[in-house]
Amino acid sequence: MASTLNKVMLIGHLGDEVKMHYFEGGNCIGRFPIATNESYTNKSTGERITTTEWHNLVIRNKLAESCEKYLSKGDKIFIEGRLKTRQWQDDSGNKKYTTEVHVYDIMFLKTKKFLEDNNQSSKSNTSKTETKTELDKEDDLPF
Repeated sequence: MASTLNKVMLIGHLGDEVKMHYFEGGNCIGRFPIATNESYTNKSTGERITTTEWHNLVIRNKLAESCEKYLSKGDKIFIEGRLKTRQWQDDSGNKKYTTEVHVYDIMFLKTKKFLEDNNQSSKSNTSKTETKTELDKEDDLPF
């Protein structure tokens, strides 16, 4: 097989606010880290151990603007992207490298702003209907 694949899929929590950079011509880039966790039980001690991996995300243009508008630190997201490594020289002339995930698709799973909007609308609603998120609606499927 001669083809290759560079694809990343992550579900994690934002570790910081989206930092935007705007360029001439109207293009922009958003950058932010997300954390993914892995938990396991140490068989010899019975202790629950959680490790956290940090991923630096880069997102462009309209997707970046949506992230800036709707996401905040702690929100849970699902992303798809590809790995890119870039290099630069620091002030001392040393080569530095970083690997980033360049995002091309994103899904907001749980955002504080969405939950706040739902709480405000449900408080103003006089009927006692339950407010469901998009994920809760998917759970009602018969399969």
